[in-house]
Amino acid sequence: MQLSSLVLAGVMLVRPPWPIAAQPAEYSKRLAPFVPSPQPIVEKMLDAARVKPGELVYDLGSGDGRVVITAAKHFKARSVGVEISPELVKSSQEWIKREGLEEQCKVIHGDLREVDLSDADVVILYLLTSTNELLRPKLEKTLKPGARVVAHDFEIREWNPSRVVQAEAHGRVHSIYVYEMPVRK
Repeated sequence: MQLSSLVLAGVMLVRPPWPIAAQPAEYSKRLAPFVPSPQPIVEKMLDAARVKPGELVYDLGSGDGRVVITAAKHFKARSVGVEISPELVKSSQEWIKREGLEEQCKVIHGDLREVDLSDADVVILYLLTSTNELLRPKLEKTLKPGARVVAHDFEIREWNPSRVVQAEAHGRVHSIYVYEMPVRK
């Protein structure tokens, strides 16, 4: 008997409709599931990062584009989202256009491991701890001194946050870790 789903500790695990080896290439590059940050948490993350007008904010794994749009619209920052899903990129770009923010922000289709972050003032992450660990060497190598990295719920191991903000939204408490890149030695 072949099972296509399994209930384990109250969580249903569903097997994808294609064999794992035959997944579309886009899905094999995904480093985290798409789970949107609640809008109040988006605003708290940008507040915690102390985003200033004109700064450049990157959202790695930008999903539906809400962080990019909020950074541009409410913080007057320039912002770039990087997203692997073509469908999410398209819907984000449409939302940006509807908001009239094409000059301040954009979402690009790409792999967040390959984007150049050297000009970033702030990098926003809502990724798994394992993905944050994968990105840590790149962030250490490419981010300029004073750049801030904000991680929603999943810390960056081996880094010490300059502050941790706790905020409630949608019936649970979210942790926002803020890290500041040190001066290079």
